[in-house]
Amino acid sequence: MTSPPLGPARFRALFPALRSTVWLDTPGSPPGALPVTEALHDTVSAWSSGEFDWTAWDGAAADARTRFARFTGVDPATVSTLGSLAEAAATVAASLPPGRIVVPAQDFRSNLFPWSARHEVVAVPARDGATRIEDLIGALDERVSLLAVSEVTSREGQRLDLAALRAATDRVGARLFVDLTQSLGALRFDAATLRPDYFAVHGYKWMLCPRGAAWLVTRPDRLDGLEPLAPSWRSTNPPYGYFGAADLAADAGRCDASPAWFSWIGAAEALRLLGSLDADQVERHCLDLARQLTEHARPLGLRRVVDGPDSHIAVFHTHQADHIAGRLREHKVRATALGDRVRFGFHYFNDENDVAATVRALA
Repeated sequence: MTSPPLGPARFRALFPALRSTVWLDTPGSPPGALPVTEALHDTVSAWSSGEFDWTAWDGAAADARTRFARFTGVDPATVSTLGSLAEAAATVAASLPPGRIVVPAQDFRSNLFPWSARHEVVAVPARDGATRIEDLIGALDERVSLLAVSEVTSREGQRLDLAALRAATDRVGARLFVDLTQSLGALRFDAATLRPDYFAVHGYKWMLCPRGAAWLVTRPDRLDGLEPLAPSWRSTNPPYGYFGAADLAADAGRCDASPAWFSWIGAAEALRLLGSLDADQVERHCLDLARQLTEHARPLGLRRVVDGPDSHIAVFHTHQADHIAGRLREHKVRATALGDRVRFGFHYFNDENDVAATVRALA
């Protein structure tokens, strides 16, 4: 019998940090969830005592692959387990023949730098502080081999219209790479409908994982051209061998990185926890809280730096970032001041009391 989805109050209770802190800094990193931190404590204890089985630790990445595939609705054979978003982007970049890659100029550097080593990069500048969908589409033509974007941008909290970008890349025969690091875990992602050629996520933000666990998903019709960035003993089919020559795996596993055991042990537990939630309810909850903060901040003279589709990350323009950062610290609200702006991110563990406490600090 399937258990009912975990509600927001029970989910919130799994984060001890929230007893004393309003945590709106998940765009940087979330606090640890008890199932994840307890698994890591047990792992460190077993390591210290010598009562561990390293082969069991080594299986955590495969467990996390299966759970991630179920969470995103894809075939596990299309999933590569890697160490970072940059590694995922670099793997795709190295698998493509040299060509023209279009990226937003303001995107996070892990989705900018990996492309430039092998390709001509066209960086589309922002207008009025935002990446314009029409500008990205305008940069696409038959010379472009791939468009690389983040579904939600880290600096602006801007949610891009992926369906429009998928249609535009299809018109010119270009591929689409989507970075979900700032969205997956809070927002729904329908891979079957969007059909990106590649999507990737580093799990240490909204996926609640330790840093060092990331996934690259390659559409089945693109798998034949996927090449490992750094082939290793993990590039073969399981059961893995250690010595002598062997064929590379026929599926996306040939691009697996040698796993950092502790990261993947935590990632498997984080995915077990996320799998107990209702994805639709999570998205509605996160978007509603961000909407509430946006509405309450407006009378205080704070407006979001971008318009457009609702996002769970609210970023406000300000000339007083240092002052606001101090006020937030006084009220035990964790957020990030970014020079001329302040950023708040809402996860399923946040609630309306967090919004109220933040408004008091801002006022």
